[in-house]
Amino acid sequence: MPIHTGDRLEALRTLLKSEEYNLDAFLIPSEDAHQSEYIADSDKRRHWISGFNGSAGFAVVSTTEAALFTDGRYFLQASEQLDSNWTLMKSGLPGVPTWQEYLVKNLPSNSRIGVDPKLITNADARALSVSLATVGSSLVPVHENPVDKVWTDQPLAPQDPVLVHPVKFAGKSHADKLEDVQKYIAEKNAYGVFVSALDEIAWLFNLRGSDVECNPVFNSYALVTQTEAFLYVEPAKVDDAVKEHLGNHVTLKPYHAAFDDLRELNEALNASSQKLIINSKTSLAVVVAVGEANIQEDRSFINDAKAIKNETELAGMRNCHKRDAAALVRYFAWLEKELKAGVKLDEVEGADRLEKFRSEQADYVGLSFDTISSTGPNGAIIHYSPEKETCKVIDIDQIYLCDSGGQYKDGTTDVTRTYHFGTPTAYEKRCFTRVLQGHIAVDSVVFPKGTTGFLLDPFARSALWKDGLDFRHGTGHGVGSYLNVHEGPHGIGIRIAYNDTPLAVGMTVTDEPGYYEDGKFGIRIENVLIVKNVDTPNNFGDRGYLGFEHVTLVPVGLNLIDHELLSPDEKKWVNDYHAECRKEIGPLVADDPDATAWLERETTPI
Repeated sequence: MPIHTGDRLEALRTLLKSEEYNLDAFLIPSEDAHQSEYIADSDKRRHWISGFNGSAGFAVVSTTEAALFTDGRYFLQASEQLDSNWTLMKSGLPGVPTWQEYLVKNLPSNSRIGVDPKLITNADARALSVSLATVGSSLVPVHENPVDKVWTDQPLAPQDPVLVHPVKFAGKSHADKLEDVQKYIAEKNAYGVFVSALDEIAWLFNLRGSDVECNPVFNSYALVTQTEAFLYVEPAKVDDAVKEHLGNHVTLKPYHAAFDDLRELNEALNASSQKLIINSKTSLAVVVAVGEANIQEDRSFINDAKAIKNETELAGMRNCHKRDAAALVRYFAWLEKELKAGVKLDEVEGADRLEKFRSEQADYVGLSFDTISSTGPNGAIIHYSPEKETCKVIDIDQIYLCDSGGQYKDGTTDVTRTYHFGTPTAYEKRCFTRVLQGHIAVDSVVFPKGTTGFLLDPFARSALWKDGLDFRHGTGHGVGSYLNVHEGPHGIGIRIAYNDTPLAVGMTVTDEPGYYEDGKFGIRIENVLIVKNVDTPNNFGDRGYLGFEHVTLVPVGLNLIDHELLSPDEKKWVNDYHAECRKEIGPLVADDPDATAWLERETTPI
């Protein structure tokens, strides 16, 4: 049921027209001041103004119109959540402008377009200003966000405590990580690097938090110079254990002091030849504070280092995925038994029971994202999140898609399985099998070093293309080590950004092709993979070759497989994978007769 946004838009437009702002339009991104994908409730401005709660979207509110831009993952969801005050712009479809093009083509020339400079990257702001200038319009940084002024019941910023992430899980001390960063700064002959991405800060200092639901991060900034390190975080969030952990390697300062220090640094750097390193996701506000002449934009050294897991982190990922698989096997066995006994269970009850099974596992901290527990047509909503008031009863005669994950002290999981607890149609089986073939193709691929995920994406789609099918999302994303479930800079997909970062040994990435029919069903199969070296009979060009190790060990759903479509090699993959599931997970569910029987049945060779 859409939220009525008329009063909210009217209040915002009144402010935009006021003498204080004098704006023709205002931009409302999804992100927070740290360019996070998932954000605290207090930062969900785009959600509040539009009623659309998907994780990706961009709102433009002018004095006469309101437009919401989102990608293919959210077309169906946005169409159901937006009220009549909004125009849905389906990004990527033919004839649909980007939000930047919309500002140039749809707004009057000489428009003043406002934006909170903390919520837009410097790179985006620079490019947008150039485009707007072609029609005489201008981008206006607004330091008091007008949405905050009209959002009368805006939640307070979170104040949860910061926690130490021990080396036994991290695999490397924060002192050693800081030393690596300082060597990089020296090599660049720079003054230092300013860090605003929350997962980068958590990784660098071996700290975790809970300011963002499902993401173990905390609101903070960091400044690392060739000789010092400063962590900007609210003092009330830091206890003696954290101070002792950081030791004399790190100076603690209040969160809001970061911009005061940047303004002071502006003066110091003006008289110096050295620059402050930022990356392409650093906000316009940071650049305004330190001065554009004093910055040097570069790839994030920390993000690149974080993406390649050390041996301790890799061992943790393997171990936590086994425990996570045990919880999933217990859940699916329980769910099938209940449904076949005629018990009525809705999607939220299913998600809650799965969370209970996960919570019983060692070193469990919480979910890595809200569970997508979806029956029938809801499975076609790619990032569906069931709510008690509107969710469906799980239908034994329809496909059930469950995309879920857990945060454990030794790693992060993300797994999707699609099952049918009744009798699937021949068409459903064919669609599922085409998705499975794409999943197997990615899992099995061998590729030369230097290959990017952009180049691997067609492996996931080729089988679907044979039937004229496809999916509107990426094939895979990086996964953090007890950090954000979505992690860059690498991934597998058609986004051109995925062509910037070759896959490398130690990276984690998901393998999750799918297929979705609006109003009918959704299918997705997702495992987490680790990039590994592969021995090949030859080594053309002395490049070396890579492949994948899957760490997710949950059966894929035998009754949805159309055996006639599978090649002998694909059948062997299914049987080998299921034998591995049975061997590794069987002992972990041995105390549960239902789970044991379900696992044995679902791993029967085909």
